[in-house]
Amino acid sequence: QVQLVESGGGLVQPGGSLRLSCAASTSITMIARMGWYRQAPGNERELVADIERGGSPNYAESVKGRFTLSRDSATNTLYLEMNNLRREDTAVYYCRAQTPRDYWGQGTQVTVSS
Repeated sequence: QVQLVESGGGLVQPGGSLRLSCAASTSITMIARMGWYRQAPGNERELVADIERGGSPNYAESVKGRFTLSRDSATNTLYLEMNNLRREDTAVYYCRAQTPRDYWGQGTQVTVSS
């Protein structure tokens, strides 16, 4: 069983930045794939960025050059640094871990608005 706890969401103006954190209850070196997804009202959940164990980050086209995925194995935490935020980035952001069993966090709201 893997528990994931997200934090770092909030309200930010367009052009602003936020950093999301996902703390895992197990060593992230044992997790095959981890990533961030988001779901806006009326939309399906979509991939934002993910990474395989030992691999490089993979980003959705809409966030390339603005978002950065990173991980800290010492604290078992996955991060998503979000810069130059746009209104269309507004969504609930979820952390996902595949061991390969599928685990999701509870989500954290990101609202981009002036």
